[in-house]
Amino acid sequence: MSNLKNDKMTNYRWWICAMLFFATTVNYMDRQVLSLTWKDFIAPEFHWTDGDYGNITAIFSIIYAIAMLFAGRFVDWMGTKKGYLWSIGIWSLGACIHAVCGWATEVTLGVESVHDLINATDKTAITATAIATVSVYYFIAARFILAMGEAGNFPAAIKVTAEYFPKKDRAFATSIFNAGATVGALAAPVTIPSLASYFKEIGFGNGWEMAFIVIGGLGFIWMAFWVFMYTKPNESRHVNKAELIYIEQDKDKEEVKEDVKEEKSMSFLQCFKYKQTWAFAFGKFMTDGVWWFFLFWTPAYISDVYHLPSDNPTAQLLIFVLYAITMLSIVGGWLPTYFVDKKGMNPYAGRMRAMLIFAFFPLLALFAQPLGEYSYWFPVIIIGIAGAAHQAWSANIFSTVGDMFPKTAIATITGIGGMAGGVGSFLINKGSGTLFDYAAETNMAFMGFEGKPAGYFIIFCICAVAYLIGWIVMKALVPKYKPIVLD
Repeated sequence: MSNLKNDKMTNYRWWICAMLFFATTVNYMDRQVLSLTWKDFIAPEFHWTDGDYGNITAIFSIIYAIAMLFAGRFVDWMGTKKGYLWSIGIWSLGACIHAVCGWATEVTLGVESVHDLINATDKTAITATAIATVSVYYFIAARFILAMGEAGNFPAAIKVTAEYFPKKDRAFATSIFNAGATVGALAAPVTIPSLASYFKEIGFGNGWEMAFIVIGGLGFIWMAFWVFMYTKPNESRHVNKAELIYIEQDKDKEEVKEDVKEEKSMSFLQCFKYKQTWAFAFGKFMTDGVWWFFLFWTPAYISDVYHLPSDNPTAQLLIFVLYAITMLSIVGGWLPTYFVDKKGMNPYAGRMRAMLIFAFFPLLALFAQPLGEYSYWFPVIIIGIAGAAHQAWSANIFSTVGDMFPKTAIATITGIGGMAGGVGSFLINKGSGTLFDYAAETNMAFMGFEGKPAGYFIIFCICAVAYLIGWIVMKALVPKYKPIVLD
């Protein structure tokens, strides 16, 4: 025992966490290539309207939500290592396939070159409408593959976190890899349009094709590292005895004995009979859409309300500052560890206490529009704080799955919650677009605001209270720590 106490603990679990961080960063960059290239690079070639782009993104959201329901089950079935490899391999392939959509459109329509696509009109043999329709179908097919693969990222990452971290540290580890979403959101606007412009200048098509290939190729590089770096902690030569004991500190004697036996699995339908599943799913349904609303609509908000287009340096600075503020979410992942270590709470109680604290910060969104009358910096900073609170909340709500469910079911439950979050995201973003169009057309008035500002104020109010509602329902369904034990 004395020798064990003197052994310096390895920290290989943080190398694994770094791999999850980079996977999540690539995940978010891959899905943003289209949004950052369609307006200036793709639309002129295929004669897309806003409606065409809206159809592609809406279908992507639905496919992603449905795929989340099954992705977790797939990861549980395949195992963490193979499941993650399949997931990122499929979405990287899907990202790269976007690059051949132009060629496929040309072949289908019998067009000889990209110039014929660009110069087509509704009066030519191959009409602009036909080009738009065919190309949209090809891009939907590519987005289908991308969505199927990307749906596996969070179920796999949460499962890895449960394998490599004790319960008290899981929210902190999750907040670190979840920060990859913010880093991806920061890196994409800086790199992707520049890549497209560079390759267009040197004659590689219209440039956007190589942007998809370069960013999509990052996933294949990650796969090469994952093959050699990942094994389960008790099988890894990089994890010494001291670190393994730290990772497995939650196990009691009975659990250790059960590890020798084959772990029992939970059927897919069986997952839905537990209140813990519904608590997690409802929390995701209420809050995931808030993050996606901020991600998709803040540039439009800055343009609509303050008349700063996305290529304006001030607008770019505002977006950068917003996402820089969200990096504060890493601190939120540490808070449950403090409650466990210093206050003696069990991991679930500490996590719910932390989530309640985070649920109050989005209430600041109630003041975003009123304070925005004085300066656009006020709403941007408030949205940044709300975004940071969301990411901290997200890290902890993901970790509640590991608190409650056996490891064999973690990815499945994460997928079920992910689908619920995807449906919530679709509803708030689709509803926002409809509301904003209505507000602009009717010059709708609400609480002293008119037109689109009134519409944004309504959505900000919904975002402000979503977390408290989610927390109250979760607490009502699962008031105390109650892990699932399979007979």
